[in-house]
Amino acid sequence: MTHEDGTSPASPERGRNDIVELRRLTTTELGALFATGRVVVLVPVGSVEPHGPHLPLGTDTTLGEESCARAARELSARGTRALVAPAVAYGVTDYAQGFAGAVGIDAETLTSLLAAIGTSLLREGFAHVCFVSHHLEPAHDAAVRATIARLPEGAASVASPLTRRWGAQLSDEYKSGACHAGQYETSLALAAGERVRDEAWSLPALSISLSAGIRAGKKTFRELGMDRAYTGRPASASREEGDALYVKHVAMIVTEVETTLNLTPK
Repeated sequence: MTHEDGTSPASPERGRNDIVELRRLTTTELGALFATGRVVVLVPVGSVEPHGPHLPLGTDTTLGEESCARAARELSARGTRALVAPAVAYGVTDYAQGFAGAVGIDAETLTSLLAAIGTSLLREGFAHVCFVSHHLEPAHDAAVRATIARLPEGAASVASPLTRRWGAQLSDEYKSGACHAGQYETSLALAAGERVRDEAWSLPALSISLSAGIRAGKKTFRELGMDRAYTGRPASASREEGDALYVKHVAMIVTEVETTLNLTPK
């Protein structure tokens, strides 16, 4: 059996160098890749939580996977071979309590899980592990960052838009804090090929700032007034804006990885 391009399903010439997902490689292929030099691995860290009536519960995971896939290709094009590990799809979701689909784990469990995954990836031969998170809950972000202290110095990094340096480069809606399942995340979902429900285009704009509410001591979406688990302007989202945002997310990941690698001996 052959494909239309003349290659067989097992042909070594068919796109192996284009593979960025770790799970799609065989053990032989991964071993051969390690033999070529340093290989880094990107680990998407997402969540299962409501994103309004229009986005799936796994939106944060999808956005992380898409960012990592684009960044892995960019890193490889720049001379640093990179793969994307299977995502960690559960995170800290305390703010979403009271809505169907808020399936979370506690911060210590998340940190311990990521540290165990990171330790295993480094032991296997990866030169660097970058944890990439699109979930913006403060306790989740802190749990992801706490992982770094449990791994060898210089062996891991975190890429998150909650880092002020990167967040300052994103859209006005993101910087306003009114960005949960709004124009910012809905645009990213569209550019990732996610199915956005038709409700998105009729949802009224909301100006409830998550960051301001958190600083004021609010503990849940409902306390913030997000009765439908969204804020911002989902009806203004577009695939084009999402693609433009991914350019910035890729720059974030690439910079975090390359900066740490440059400080680590080969």
